[in-house]
Amino acid sequence: MFYVKNVPNWERGLRILMGAAGLGYAGMNWGVSNLAVGIGAMGAILAMSGLMGWCPMCAMVGRKLDKGH
Repeated sequence: MFYVKNVPNWERGLRILMGAAGLGYAGMNWGVSNLAVGIGAMGAILAMSGLMGWCPMCAMVGRKLDKGH
């Protein structure tokens, strides 16, 4: 495996939920608001980090999952 998961399961679910909400907002307001583009990009990043279980920003600061403690 190329990466070690650094996002706990509860946070993964939250990231997927918030990412889907951001993508939904962006889809409904795509031609109306310039803010929708930014929210859509952030939603896509959140959803992907939730699906993969790995966050590059968390890895940069050295976050690791606590195994069994």
